[in-house]
Amino acid sequence: MKVRIGYSALIVGVVQFFVIHGIAEAAWARPYSWARNNISDLGNAHCALQSEPEPRYICSPQHDLMNVSFIVLGVLLVVGAALTGGVLWRRGSAAATARLLSAGAGVGFVLAGLAPADVNENQHVLGAFLIMAAGNIGLVLAGFGLAEHVPGPLRWGTSLLGITAITAFGLFLSHHYLGLGMGGMERVAAFPLLFWALAVGVRGLVRRAGRMHETMPTERLSRAG
Repeated sequence: MKVRIGYSALIVGVVQFFVIHGIAEAAWARPYSWARNNISDLGNAHCALQSEPEPRYICSPQHDLMNVSFIVLGVLLVVGAALTGGVLWRRGSAAATARLLSAGAGVGFVLAGLAPADVNENQHVLGAFLIMAAGNIGLVLAGFGLAEHVPGPLRWGTSLLGITAITAFGLFLSHHYLGLGMGGMERVAAFPLLFWALAVGVRGLVRRAGRMHETMPTERLSRAG
């Protein structure tokens, strides 16, 4: 039950984030752009022209809802990292560090939600750093720390996602967007962790449901005997 709760936490956290993201961006009077706008723009508390890192006008009527979503996502990522330990991860320093960094990314989302960028920029930047630096380093290590029952392509794909996201984070910080725009490059840096959490959560629940289904006929036979 504990492990199922952990997998479910990962799924619910990511799904609610993208649902609320869609609701918050749809509320903008001026169209919100995944290329021109940061993710954090959805949580900004005030309407204003923002000049850094790229000029844009920000006015997010559903900023409170978006910030709650950041916090919920962060808490559920921490819960998922904590409760899937004995099944999803193997023993060793790589797995322990990956789980710790994944939980750190969850803390980063909580900090970002508690401190919108236009309210407490330093705390918000710290949260973003935990998400896109610590969380993505955790992804790279997770490829070496996932349990042996996890298919090889998923393990190596996890590390590849982390390397891609770290590279995108460096490009984002250096203002090299490669045609994706500021918001597009930020999403390449931030979303791989979420896609991974969703994939791992879904696979974990499906796998455990299959194992329970396989054991039920055996239990019925033993009771009949």
